[in-house]
Amino acid sequence: MSSSSTTPSYAAVLRTRHACRTFGAALLGRLSYGMVSLSLVLAVKESTDSYAVAGTVMALFALTSVFLSPTRAGLVDRYGPRRALLPMAGLYAVLLAALAFATSWSGTSGILLGLLAAPAGACTPPLGPVMRTLWSDLLPDRRLLQRAYSLDSVAEELLFVAGPLLVGLLVQVAAPSLGLAVSAALVLTGTLALITSPAARGWTGREKAPAGPAQPSEEPALRGDPGLRQAIVVSAAVGICLGAFELLVIAFADAHHEPQAVAWVLAALCGGSAIGGLVYGAIPWRASNRLRLAFLAVPLGLTLAAAGLSPHPYLLIVWAALGGLFIAPAITTAYLIADECADPAGRTKAGAWVNTAFNAGSAGATAATGLLVGRLPLSVCFALAAIPVVLSATTALRRSPRPAPDTAARPELKGERASDAERQAAVTS
Repeated sequence: MSSSSTTPSYAAVLRTRHACRTFGAALLGRLSYGMVSLSLVLAVKESTDSYAVAGTVMALFALTSVFLSPTRAGLVDRYGPRRALLPMAGLYAVLLAALAFATSWSGTSGILLGLLAAPAGACTPPLGPVMRTLWSDLLPDRRLLQRAYSLDSVAEELLFVAGPLLVGLLVQVAAPSLGLAVSAALVLTGTLALITSPAARGWTGREKAPAGPAQPSEEPALRGDPGLRQAIVVSAAVGICLGAFELLVIAFADAHHEPQAVAWVLAALCGGSAIGGLVYGAIPWRASNRLRLAFLAVPLGLTLAAAGLSPHPYLLIVWAALGGLFIAPAITTAYLIADECADPAGRTKAGAWVNTAFNAGSAGATAATGLLVGRLPLSVCFALAAIPVVLSATTALRRSPRPAPDTAARPELKGERASDAERQAAVTS
């Protein structure tokens, strides 16, 4: 057994053959997602001089991107990343470039921008779910995979911090539409680098469904293992909590006339998440992933609920940092559960469901919280936002059914799944 198997570490993850090239390519493409939202809002606002149009165009882009994510991931599972990702990335880049050109002129029709934004969101390449599937192929050792997923979650979070900062720098020297053009270039370059990496070269997908009756794994969110449903439910609840929290922090700071505190609170949340994710990934846990996910959800909700009782916005910084410690670990564990429970031919789609649940929960909570702020005390709003994530811990009480008799045949699929005994051992690693 290699030393990386006996003493798993983040260095061992990055030393894995082809890991750095593949991970770097995925991060380059995903940096586009950290930049595109702010770039699109600023560009549309400058072109139309209307916040309403900017919000509507952004909503169209986000809705098609979020809710079609499992469908796009399913295409990758079916046809492989080379045949599925390249057309998506090409169309996505072309449409972003068209938006960049259209918003570079003042007075552009909002209808035209909406017609470009909706299909652009629909074509968003699922680089995150694809990278997590590749991690599973690169690292059959579940202990190393836990560290890889933690590293991936932390890196993704940092990209969504760095992206808006880069947009801020760009708008100092050029029009906001340049941010859209840069986003297009990043996603196309990153996708090309990813699909040409040796790690993705052997992934050809499955062009035809297996003969016989439909397999339960074809719709993982509806008929999958209870563990997968738990991962989706908790991920949605975490999204609800965080989507509401960000808006509530702004309202809280405004109420105390300290608007500058917002940036510090959100930075503390991201910093706590990064620290928590790295520490969590380095610990050799013995408890099952399902149990760990439940124990991570409860303190996250309670901590952020307690933040609403703060007498001053700057005390929110402490609560946000404490709550952040549980965010990346919870998302990491949800992805691990999705990878364990999904059929080998549907792992990308299973991971995309977790991601979709988080984003949908965040977007829905932001809209709902906007209706509640001003009608209820802020402390009550904080508590209401925490309830779903605390209650989601009860999903761990339902046990997974015994594996089907044919599960033992899965090792022949490129080593993507072990035997029943090995799977049980992996859950406790």
